[in-house]
Amino acid sequence: MTKWAYNFGGGTAEGETGLKNLLGGKGANLAEMANLGLPVPPGFTLTTEVCTAFYDNNQSYPEELTDQVEASLAKLERETGKGFGDKANPLLVSVRSGARASMPGMMDTVLNLGLNDDTAEGLAKLSGDRRFALDSYRRFITMYSNVVLGMHHHTFEDILDTYKDDRGYRLDTELTADDWASLISDYKSAVKKALGEDFPQDPKAQLWGAIDAVFGSWMNDRAKVYRRLQDIPASWGTAVNVQAMVFGNMGDTSATGVAFTRDPSTGKKAYYGEFLINAQGEDVVAGIRTPQTLTKIAREEMGDLEPSMEEALPEVYAQLAAVFDDLEKHYRDMQDIEFTVERGKLWMLQTRTGKRTARAALKIAVDMASEGMISEDEAVMRVEPGSLDQLLHPTLDPDAPRDVIATGLPASPGAAIGVVVFSSDEAEMRAKGGEKVILVRVETSPEDIHGMHAAQAIVTARGGMTSHAAVVARGMGRPCVSGAGDIRIDYATQQFTAAGRVVRAGDTVTVDGSSGQVLAGEAKMIQPEMSGEFATLMAWADRARTLKVRTNAETPLDVQTAKDFGAEGIGLCRTEHMFFEASRLGYFREMILAEDEQGRRAALDKILPVQRDDFAAIFRIMGDLPCTIRLLDPPLHEFLPHSEYDVKAVSEATGLSVGALMARAEELHETNPMLGHRGCRLGISYPEIYEMQARAILEAQVVVGKETGTMPIAEIMIPLISSAKELEILAGKIAAVAAQIDGEPQYIIGTMIELPRAALRAADIAKTAEFFSFGTNDLTQTTFGLSRDDSGRFLPDYVAQGIMEKDPFVTLDQEGVGDLIQIAAERGRSTRKDLKMGICGEHGGDPASIEFCHRAGLSYVSCSPYRVPIARLAAGQAAINSI
Repeated sequence: MTKWAYNFGGGTAEGETGLKNLLGGKGANLAEMANLGLPVPPGFTLTTEVCTAFYDNNQSYPEELTDQVEASLAKLERETGKGFGDKANPLLVSVRSGARASMPGMMDTVLNLGLNDDTAEGLAKLSGDRRFALDSYRRFITMYSNVVLGMHHHTFEDILDTYKDDRGYRLDTELTADDWASLISDYKSAVKKALGEDFPQDPKAQLWGAIDAVFGSWMNDRAKVYRRLQDIPASWGTAVNVQAMVFGNMGDTSATGVAFTRDPSTGKKAYYGEFLINAQGEDVVAGIRTPQTLTKIAREEMGDLEPSMEEALPEVYAQLAAVFDDLEKHYRDMQDIEFTVERGKLWMLQTRTGKRTARAALKIAVDMASEGMISEDEAVMRVEPGSLDQLLHPTLDPDAPRDVIATGLPASPGAAIGVVVFSSDEAEMRAKGGEKVILVRVETSPEDIHGMHAAQAIVTARGGMTSHAAVVARGMGRPCVSGAGDIRIDYATQQFTAAGRVVRAGDTVTVDGSSGQVLAGEAKMIQPEMSGEFATLMAWADRARTLKVRTNAETPLDVQTAKDFGAEGIGLCRTEHMFFEASRLGYFREMILAEDEQGRRAALDKILPVQRDDFAAIFRIMGDLPCTIRLLDPPLHEFLPHSEYDVKAVSEATGLSVGALMARAEELHETNPMLGHRGCRLGISYPEIYEMQARAILEAQVVVGKETGTMPIAEIMIPLISSAKELEILAGKIAAVAAQIDGEPQYIIGTMIELPRAALRAADIAKTAEFFSFGTNDLTQTTFGLSRDDSGRFLPDYVAQGIMEKDPFVTLDQEGVGDLIQIAAERGRSTRKDLKMGICGEHGGDPASIEFCHRAGLSYVSCSPYRVPIARLAAGQAAINSI
């Protein structure tokens, strides 16, 4: 027979320790605290398997469950010496959820269960405090009616507020027993009026109603959203904990509180928390009364006048402090603890690993390793890589007021303040004049690159987390809010509207890329600081990892930023971004519009020196670190003007007629440019483009090599290969250019694997290619047949319905795209054993994708500059996990 209920209390607990998956986090920790001999009110846990069975069987329970609950309830009665439903000596219980992963506040709880008209009077006589008993009963009616019966809690709050206002009461603690008796009558009348039946008086019916409600809350909307955001599978289910009540609302020697063994905001080794005298747990978080501090030091620092627990209940506080130390040593991590004091006796209601900020996580991990509590590898594993975003970007002061204009997707973290502009040219112009600007666009395109670079932050009305704006912004370290669908942009009047508010060009706004909010005016900012703990932990991660970490960057600022963050080279330099700067865009358009090869070469000759200078600047920063430089990738039409205004401006600048410009744009138009004339196909049709770029790279290498005495490491990458012959032809063109350059340039040739055919033909391609770089953005697009920029509108439906576990543009699809990478790696190395391989798509900064790359035996990952530390930490964790 399956065991569905596990008992705990009295210094023992059923089952082995470490049954978190079965008993949930709360149940497992209650059992463990009981086994440690800590003062835990006795009770029993219904396992997560009950929850799974409940939903697998049309919300019905296993046959044996009723008998097991009855047996556990009888044991609880013996343990406490009280009877469930006994009028003279009533046992009251709490019914709480407890998933294996902490989900604070997401599911339902019922306290004081077992009270009715008779047991409330019995509790009054037993305790000698009728006010306390009736206070507990009114709490139970409120909570049970809300959680189980489906009534809104405001119904009861309104009744209580009206009653207090009529009598001049300010605090709940001012109400007498007679007041509570009167209110209980009003509460029960409200239930009868709303539901057409009396408030339930049978404790057994109450218990099963609460159990039903807690298991049912596993599928409420807020729990679903939380699980989705925290990557918690619905299949895990929740446990339910039924536990004898202890009361913090039995007078001035009773209290309740929440505490952390270290400060969850800063990581400081100091007790942190709050408590209330003569209160129950929900009072601490409800905001009705202002909680008091735990320690005298905290009270003095905050300037509080109310005594701390250390001062008000010194003996109990000393017991609590000893428990804090015992629990932290036992779990070897900072603990989040709930406790109650009943008439001077301490009871522990919960302990769990405490949630903390990234800065606190770093400090706690490093401190605990320094204290010898955990190893350095364990410290590395304690910090969530993605949380480092909190440290690497400016953030808004969490305590500052926010005037939210619009909300979109948190596409790129950080915060920035500036004046609104609606065009990239204006962004660049104003930025050059010393202004800080926020670029607001319906959507961005590669032609906006200069404006995006000039802007402090980017806001788009369309696009998802992997849209052009999002990808480029993350690469630049710019905060970005994308897909702000409430924004209506009018370029003609230079303004946008959102929720009835109008924001004009030149108005100041604040962009919070971490929350996806656009705020009016200038919000208060907090600048990032790289602490000593950050450097220490990153050194430990670097020592553990085997994957190298490079960056995707092409501007000197981004390259320097990435190197400062620990990048070990450049994994992707997108040369097309260099063409969009105003000083050279005209030359490139001249090349596109040329009627023959001679005209194209003449235009390219004008670009050569500026490209050479670009590469030289990168080489100087990177020194002897490898630099993978991708030759031109996007289709040529992206460089041509499209709007009537732009076409006219280019016509005036180049002397070409509007008609000629429009004709060429039409000639280059493609129905599906993602699969069209781009990448190496441009090099096949117009080899002079790749020849010019190769010359610029290799001449820059020679120049910097002579300057520094160290020859930079140049890796020339040819994109979008689908056959070995393409690569063979273009490699020959590059070799011919290299032979013409004085100074013996040194380089290797490789390719970007971004088409399924290239992955399958990797053995042939590796005969020429000396490295593979997996362009996982395009490989995902071509494997799924999805457009990265358009699929954001329907991919959430696929994730919600379980067709896809995650957005494949955010986290690598290991089954499909991952298989292609592994096939290419195996086949490529069958030809060239020392083949260097890495990824350079957005996945290079995603921890789950990095773990896959480690397992697949790749050489490196490459990501945007501000994700370099995240990738370093994730790579270290992947290596530790594989031991």
